[in-house]
Amino acid sequence: MFTGIITDIGRVRSIKPRGDTRFEIETAYNTATIEIGASIACSGACLTVVDKGEGWFAVDVSAETIAKTNLGSWREGMPINLERSLRLGDELGGHIVLGHVDGVGVVASVEPEGDSLRYRFDVPPDLAPFVARKGSITVNGVSLTVNEVEGSCFGVNIIPHTQQMTTFGKMTAGDRINLEVDVLARYVARLNERE
Repeated sequence: MFTGIITDIGRVRSIKPRGDTRFEIETAYNTATIEIGASIACSGACLTVVDKGEGWFAVDVSAETIAKTNLGSWREGMPINLERSLRLGDELGGHIVLGHVDGVGVVASVEPEGDSLRYRFDVPPDLAPFVARKGSITVNGVSLTVNEVEGSCFGVNIIPHTQQMTTFGKMTAGDRINLEVDVLARYVARLNERE
């Protein structure tokens, strides 16, 4: 479980296709404190650490995960948002994030708005009903508050701090993004199906 508060911007160190794809990720985390088998959210996808060294860790990614996320568009040197899993007693600064990517969206536009940037995202039509104005959503692992919703498009404002502490500072129109809808919205919708 995660909060959507990014604690490091890692970098894809290497990509090794085989039965599954192995990604090595450079990180500022003290990797001596990361256990093999630990979960780390990598741009919103919860992945399992299978190897590590000083300043890097490795994850194996199945074809299913590649197909259902934006990991297939990752390239060596690309920055990615990282968050280690919650520990009991940690502050829940964002919202409850599972690291289960619900779908891939696209950055529709980026425009300056005051000191912030207004991002608009196109989402798959089946996810649109789960996105609500002033609700929570996770984009590439970042917990965000939705400002506006119009059909299958929603907008958020990204303040300068978030631009610096996440990959939003480098994101441009056309980029593919991992989306996780709010877990509460998902369960409310499921309960409503039974009525």
